[in-house]
Amino acid sequence: MSEQTQVDDGTAGRPRVGGRVVIAGAGMAGVQTAVALRERGFTGSITLIGAEPHQPYDRPPLSKAVLLGKAEGSAFDIDFDAFGVELRLGLEVTGVRPGDHELDTESGPVPYDVLVVATGAEPIQLPGAEGVPGVHLLRTLDDAERLRPVLAAQHDIVVVGAGWIGAEFATAAREAGCAVTVVEAAGRPLAGALPAEVAEPMTDWYADAGAELRTHARVARIEPGAVVLDDGTALRAGAVVVGIGARPATGWLAGSGIALGAQREVVADDRLRTSVPDVYAVGDCASFPSARYGTRLLVHHWDNALQGPRTVAADIIGETRAVYDPVPYFWSEQFGRFVQYAGHHGGADTTVWRGSPSGAAWSVCWLRDDRLIAVLAVGRPRDLAQGRKLIESATLMNTALLPDASRPLKSATR
Repeated sequence: MSEQTQVDDGTAGRPRVGGRVVIAGAGMAGVQTAVALRERGFTGSITLIGAEPHQPYDRPPLSKAVLLGKAEGSAFDIDFDAFGVELRLGLEVTGVRPGDHELDTESGPVPYDVLVVATGAEPIQLPGAEGVPGVHLLRTLDDAERLRPVLAAQHDIVVVGAGWIGAEFATAAREAGCAVTVVEAAGRPLAGALPAEVAEPMTDWYADAGAELRTHARVARIEPGAVVLDDGTALRAGAVVVGIGARPATGWLAGSGIALGAQREVVADDRLRTSVPDVYAVGDCASFPSARYGTRLLVHHWDNALQGPRTVAADIIGETRAVYDPVPYFWSEQFGRFVQYAGHHGGADTTVWRGSPSGAAWSVCWLRDDRLIAVLAVGRPRDLAQGRKLIESATLMNTALLPDASRPLKSATR
């Protein structure tokens, strides 16, 4: 199998209920791996190592309730002591030596029998903006807490990047009463995520919410109180929020022998095993082969960090040979709209609209050989729920019935 990267040392499939599992990363993927192991009967030691000093927390509320001061935090409601999970927080991992079965940290080596890499992704910095006063990222709880008083003071804010996080932050900033300008180097929002014909209608959402969107706008430099574009335009900015993407947080794996991909992600196999024995990778930092889509997927979304740990835990204890091949899913709340997406539209040969993108509720279906492979739903959660099941079952669709938005998606089949 060409996608197989794991080195089989003869222990594959052997039930393992004891031993030492060390998890590097205390976000959703790391926490859920620990929980899944205990729920499946693992009785050995579990150590969860997190770089941040805070109790492990969920990230989606950071750009919503936490940012707006409607919640003080988003810690997971998990009793780690009851689960027998040792937390080591505020501790950076610095490397791993698979031959010695040791994880290196700032405070010394940590031995393991099984290591799970769950260090997630880190935001991409805007060149020249690091250390400039008033420039912010939004990835961590500390980031959200630094930004909360900025919104409360109703500063003029410039957001760099009209992707998912940029749109969500702009939404919160407008709700807080800030003047918001979003600058995007591409010609439309979500240029890296959606085709032009689907993303283009979303341009109007910014103006509807009172935010200014400037496309084809590149940042030349950031000065105190201003963002200067490459055409010489200076935008007043009491604060600047950079949301131009994220990359797998895998720099610490240099020299480990663990195979990395083109985007510096850990290359995992269909059970989320890495290229070396007894090391798994899960969540934002890892790609996996999808037989469903015939390609390798790198998914930076919450649902992937929730589902992957179940496969990792099951494989560690030898419970199942089931492969990891989910239908990717995510959601975003922006400008008063609930946007959901399931699947992977790369490779589609047909696009079908359900409803008008000028309306409050519509969806887009992507098909390949008359089978649904992805669906984007704006204010149509039923389309999303039904579409996700149809993708999973590879049901043949009736493309003559599919555009009828009044018809349930599940009834537009052959």
